This record gives sequence, structure tokens and C-alpha cells, in this order.
Amino acid sequence: MNTPSEDYHALLARHDAMRLRRRILTPEGSSGEAGRPAPPQTYDGTADQRLIEDFLPLVGPLEELIGDLYRALFDRHPYLRALFPESMAFQQAHLAAAFRYLIGDLHRTDAVAERFTQLGRDHRKLGVRPAHFAAFEGALVEALRARGGARWTGPLEDAWLRMLRLAVSSMVRGEYEAIAELSSWDATVTAHELRTPDLAVLRVRPQQPYPFRAGQYASLETPLLEQAWRPYYLARAPHQDGELEFHVRACRAGGVSDALAHGTRPGDTLRLGAPRGMLALPDDAVSGDLLLIASGTGWAPMKALLQEIDAASSPGTRVRLLLEAGAPEDSRSAAGMYDTAYLEAFRRGRPWLTVLPTHSAVHAAGGALRVLNGVLPPHPGASRPPHAFLALAPEASTAEPARAVAAGLAAAGVPEGQIHQDVSGVADVTGASASTTRTGSLSA
Repeated sequence: MNTPSEDYHALLARHDAMRLRRRILTPEGSSGEAGRPAPPQTYDGTADQRLIEDFLPLVGPLEELIGDLYRALFDRHPYLRALFPESMAFQQAHLAAAFRYLIGDLHRTDAVAERFTQLGRDHRKLGVRPAHFAAFEGALVEALRARGGARWTGPLEDAWLRMLRLAVSSMVRGEYEAIAELSSWDATVTAHELRTPDLAVLRVRPQQPYPFRAGQYASLETPLLEQAWRPYYLARAPHQDGELEFHVRACRAGGVSDALAHGTRPGDTLRLGAPRGMLALPDDAVSGDLLLIASGTGWAPMKALLQEIDAASSPGTRVRLLLEAGAPEDSRSAAGMYDTAYLEAFRRGRPWLTVLPTHSAVHAAGGALRVLNGVLPPHPGASRPPHAFLALAPEASTAEPARAVAAGLAAAGVPEGQIHQDVSGVADVTGASASTTRTGSLSA
């Protein structure tokens, strides 16, 4: 017997199939092309940004505004509550982060539109559709008016609505463009190994082909926590057997990672979102100088990248892996290496790979940057600095170490376009939303 969530997503799939059929059968540009989003309007958000920022204390703090928004939304539309996880804490935090990004970057409307177009694609797996945004807008206006009181003005409300509609129109466009794509994949757990008391390695096999690149991540949902998604790096390059590998560290009791690490068994079914991420190898990088920097479960994407590099067998490749292995006396360190046997076997017979281990005590003291000083100069004959790939403890609560290392790389002459990492002002929203991740990091 299906759950209400399963019935809802099955209904959406049939609806999307009908929308796609209408699009295919309707000539582009004809009056019958219903549902196509209007082309984006030119909008300079600079003036609205100043107005919103000047009066933000009137309706803040943002976390309280978001709480009022959701109360209004569920009071007005109780059926929407089923689209959200049981605990709203993560969702409210991530929506607050999305508003901070919107307000802070409203002068960069093209960048905002690009981010939220991707977010619209990702929201399809959550069951969010264009009709829901009108309900959201109404709830936001109610919350703003209540918090602003007598000082709330029409021009201020108009500024908030223009900002919101920029984001919403971009999301609707993203949802429309992705209608021909799967929004999620069912996958069967084929293996589950608890490597440490809080870290599990999972193998899963999607029930339909799952196209992805080494270095990417995917959001996972477990039936133990419906509508709660978290992103995890794929720890295996694409393989003909179709199996995927994920490394999951349980950071807190009751979360998705805890459910995956301690409540999941072979034979269970998970849902996967579409692959995302910025760590895939550029075409021109495979035969050059590469620097991989990882700690914690950040080893997962590096493992996949090494497999892809190895399969390419390019004679000009030189890879240096700076891997934080955890302090020797702390085998349960969050940064500790849990896949040593694999790495030791892999590095044998591959002279193009140099592993430079460090540990958390050295890393915390700036050791990673000091080690970098010895490996950044390109090897003799190299025509340019290395491409650098960063994944520092994605399960950690801060992205500050990654920012520091990226700044060190830039200061040492590595061009910004050759520093690859999954850190952005709205990474916590773009990669997941509805309770999936936090700024600059993956998994929880």
C-alpha cells in the first residue's frame, strides 16, 4: 500500500507527463503553448536592495520572520504541510539563508536568476509546483505586515515582492525546463558497512539509469524521514554495474545521516535527487597537474575522481592528494581516514599519484597551507598552475577551512577558475532546500 507521499509523487509524475506531451505536440511560439514561463524581465534590484536592507530590522530577525511565514502558510493551506519534513528547523534555517542570499545579492540579478533557476529544477523532487508559489507569496506578505506593524509601507512591500518574484520566476523557469528529466530515482541498498561507530559506507543500485560525473553529489531521502533530503558525495566513478557509493557520517541523532548510518539495511529503498556539484574534472584537466585536497567524507569525491583519472590513463597526468587523516591519537576524529586499505592498495603501481597525509592538529594550526607551499609550484615542464579540487569535511558545521585554503591557493597563483569546490552563497539552497544542506557543506 502506497503512502500519501508516494501517491502524491505518482500523481505529479503523470501530470508532468501530460505537460510534456502537450509541449511536444504544440508548435513553439503558438498561442496554445500553455504553461511556458514568460521570458525574464529586465530588473535592476539595487534600489530595492537598499530599501529592504534599511528596513530589515523592522521585520527581523529573519529566522522569526520565516517562522511566522510558515505558520501563515500552513494556516491558510494545511495540505501543504505534507510537502515538508516533520521537523521544520532545517527548512526554516535554509529559507532564512536563501533570503540572506537574495537580499545580499539583489544587485546581481543575473547571478540570482541563475541560482534560482537551478533551485527550481531541484525542487521538482520535493513535489513543489508553480501553483504553490502564490500561496507562499501570500503567507510572506501576511508575515511581513504583521511584523512591520504601523511602520510597514506600500513601497517596502513592493520591493520585497519584486525580489521574491525574481526568485520565483527563475524557479518556475527551471521547473519548466526540467520537465523532461526525472526528478528523482528509486535506488535499492545493496551493501551497508559501518566503518566506525558514526560512519557508514553504503552501496546502492538505482532502478533506472543514473547519469552522473565523478566528483558530483546527490541528495538522498530515506523512508525513515520522508521529505527530508541531504546531499552526499558519490564515492565511485560511473561503473557498468550501475552501483553508487556514499560515505555517510552521522553528526546528530535523529537526522537523515543518522538514519542512513544506523537505521538503513541492504534491501531498503532510498530516493536520489539529480546529481549536482562543481568538482567534476574539466576536459583539459585530465592530462595536467591536479591537486586534490580533502578531509572527512570529502575523501568520497576524491576517490571517484582518482578512479576516473586512472581510467583515462593519460601520460601527462600528475596528481597530488593532500588528505587530512585525523590526529594519530584520535581514531574517531571527524576528519579521520576510514578508507585506508583502499587508498593503500590504489596508490601502489600508480606513480602519477603522490599522497601527502596530514592530521587535524596540524591542519588546525594552518598546516594544510604550509604543506601547500611545498606542492603548489607546477612540476618541471608544466605550462600552468594545477587545477585544485577541495572537499574539506563536508559534514562539518563550517566552511571556513575551505575558504582559507581556497584563499591560500589564489594567493599562491592558482587562478580562480582552476579552484573547484562546492561552496557558494546559496549552496545550502541550490543543492537541496527543504531541509538538505548548509552553506558550503554537504550532509548532516
